[in-house]
Amino acid sequence: MEMALAEAAAAAAMGEVPVGAVVVLNGEVIAAAHNRREVDSDPTAHAELLAIRHAAQVIGDWRLEGCTVYVTLEPCAMCAGLMVNSRIARCVYGTPDPRGGFLGTLGDLSSNTVLNHRFEVEAGVCAEAAAAHLKNFFQRVRAKKTD
Repeated sequence: MEMALAEAAAAAAMGEVPVGAVVVLNGEVIAAAHNRREVDSDPTAHAELLAIRHAAQVIGDWRLEGCTVYVTLEPCAMCAGLMVNSRIARCVYGTPDPRGGFLGTLGDLSSNTVLNHRFEVEAGVCAEAAAAHLKNFFQRVRAKKTD
């Protein structure tokens, strides 16, 4: 999760919402990314999506069975759905997302019985640090608007 937090800091430094993600397989980091929606003008350029896409390229398969995604913010519906579709084994996230989180807050795609895959979720890992990145970022954004 420390690496995901570092990715979140890199996103903030670029003016992106500070979310970072890391994909681990057999104890080894195989991919890491941070949000790039603003930089790439791409609404899908979420940290999780970019890290999962890279992990699939690294292992040469769209099925990421056995992989764990570490992400600083609870994944949205798109990213949670991607975790279902890529057969992620586990997602560990930092802070919940009351406006978009779909691994327990607004819904839960990880254990939906109508879907063809379910995965384990662990919430609250380094939650304070992840929340602090977001709080600081949005305070700076609001301060710029009042200048």
